[in-house]
Amino acid sequence: MKRLLLWVSLVCLPLQAADADLNTLLTGIEQRYNRAKTLQVHFVESYSVQGRVRKSESGELTLRKPGRMRWDYSDPSGKLFVSDGKDVYLYTPAAHRVEKAKLKASDDMRAPLAFLLGKLDFGKDFRDFEVKPEGVNRLVVAKARSDKLPYEKVQMLIAPDDQIQRLIINGQDLSILTFQFDGEKLNPPVGDALFKFQMPADATMVDAEGGE
Repeated sequence: MKRLLLWVSLVCLPLQAADADLNTLLTGIEQRYNRAKTLQVHFVESYSVQGRVRKSESGELTLRKPGRMRWDYSDPSGKLFVSDGKDVYLYTPAAHRVEKAKLKASDDMRAPLAFLLGKLDFGKDFRDFEVKPEGVNRLVVAKARSDKLPYEKVQMLIAPDDQIQRLIINGQDLSILTFQFDGEKLNPPVGDALFKFQMPADATMVDAEGGE
């Protein structure tokens, strides 16, 4: 019996150590982003759905608590995605079109990024964690805890300083949205005016249901 108990304890030790390492990693990421009030970072965005790949896009992302986001695209130039904390607006210059939706109702796959400056809680929002080494970084893979969300799984590449360098969002519709981040700045000065959408004179507003 003593030998059996010793064997069980030896088997459990690596599992306990792995759990401790995972908890330390997740806590570090949570603290980094939950403590931040604002954030700015350069992004490169790529998107595919059912094997069809869209041309990659890039620009500057600015976030501010609570729920404010601004995506200024340099490629394609002029494209803009803004959240004022209540509504989201997507302006596409080539189509002279603005799409508006409620932030909570929006199924836009950028919405999961709101957690970066919200209340990031891995235990509450995700389940079935895996951690894999990728060079000096670590890849965290987790499933969404609720199947009512537009995404089912996320993958985060985490640097040694707990910075998120890559985010992959797997959608319920089999889409894959990937963001590469660099040049992150924590707590830069950001004014409210940056998140107030200004309607372009030549654009048409369309609501989430497709009405003019």
